[in-house]
Amino acid sequence: MQLDLNLMAVLDALLEEGSVAGAAERLGLSAPATSRSLGRIRRLTGDQILVRSGRTMTPTPYALEIRDDVHYLVAQSRAVLEPKRTLDLGTLRRAFIIRGNDALTTAIAPHLLAAIQQAGPGLSVRLLAEADIDTNDLRHGRVDLEISSTMPALPEINHETLGDDRLVVAFRPDHPCAGSLLTAERFAAADHVIVSRRGRTEDPIDVALKNLGLRRRVVASAPTSTAALHIVSQSQLFVVVSEQVCRPTLDACGLRTSAPPFDLAPVPVTLAWHQRYDNDKAHAWLRAQVRDAFAAFGGRRPPADADAAGARRPTAE
Repeated sequence: MQLDLNLMAVLDALLEEGSVAGAAERLGLSAPATSRSLGRIRRLTGDQILVRSGRTMTPTPYALEIRDDVHYLVAQSRAVLEPKRTLDLGTLRRAFIIRGNDALTTAIAPHLLAAIQQAGPGLSVRLLAEADIDTNDLRHGRVDLEISSTMPALPEINHETLGDDRLVVAFRPDHPCAGSLLTAERFAAADHVIVSRRGRTEDPIDVALKNLGLRRRVVASAPTSTAALHIVSQSQLFVVVSEQVCRPTLDACGLRTSAPPFDLAPVPVTLAWHQRYDNDKAHAWLRAQVRDAFAAFGGRRPPADADAAGARRPTAE
């Protein structure tokens, strides 16, 4: 059987877009030509690949099974055929997709967007909020980069630690504890809001308090740091947040901060991407801009042995 690599590209587009029209637009082909290619793919594989479901098309189980492999093979084929391709940002047309929590997005966005605007007219970026459940968007190519405080679990997801950020207690200037030394007992006696994208009302701080024989009252959880800090600015609550990444919102809300009255490990800032982009020059450029943006707002590089130490770090979930 003669292998037609063009069919692999069409199959990849069909599986990513989920429609003949979408795949045709992505590939710059006509819908009839793409439909004919789908017919050839069906004959070669003995599978329908996409089937009609109302007004949409649904991938078959076999299509779902091969989707990742097809995407990887097409990306590798392009890398082989274009190994020495130079990067011309002035003519590149590409929309980068970055997912991160609201505080990190707020902190890096000004520097990152300035770099993208200056680099070329065909470049843009979509900044997505953290999902409330774990996703495989990096694996499936729906997201270029994820910035978070957790290490990726999948072996094909590469990552680097950009730095870390210490945790601080945020509160209004007129909070009853504002004029005195913040002790663990006063911290526990105050009412709290915590940041949790999954709606949890406990986090590692409660473990630290329990080890001291203390317990706090969590009045509410908020899905983002921005929401939690706004709540604190309108109430007499405490919230624990990352200091540098939340600095723009802390200042905008007029909040004060204090070091926690017990030891808390700093929160790592991790940049993750799928290995298919390791040699993609445009993606490498994007990673460099995110590094610069993180450094620009005062992000700290971790000690050389930080990851090896294996300290348990509290994370906002």
